[in-house]
Amino acid sequence: MSGAQTPQNKDRKLEKSLTDKIIDDYLENTEGWLRAILRMCIFSLAHLDGQPVFVIECPNQAVAKRLSRKTNTFRGIVYFLTDNFDSSDRTLLCYQETKDGTWCCFDTNTRSWKKLSNLRSRTASTDG
Repeated sequence: MSGAQTPQNKDRKLEKSLTDKIIDDYLENTEGWLRAILRMCIFSLAHLDGQPVFVIECPNQAVAKRLSRKTNTFRGIVYFLTDNFDSSDRTLLCYQETKDGTWCCFDTNTRSWKKLSNLRSRTASTDG
């Protein structure tokens, strides 16, 4: 995600290309409006609470809230990306607050919104 752990926003061409590839390969049979809205986002994998999490960075609150109503679409993408069938299908749909830079994320595990600074929480871990 954007922040200290990722490249500058202007230098995210690879991530955007991979996002488009995932949309083309995995989401090719979903509705056209959904694919169009997802092309505005950036996908990544992270670890939260010691488990892989599929993160969708949305350009704004409206996109994140609209996608939060279609979470079944994202079930299984972590499996698709990692071939790890023991991992969860947890997804975070996030947008960054312009006022303070915190991330607001819809967590599909709890079906609730939470705020994370730099998209990290106290339980977040990093691979190192």
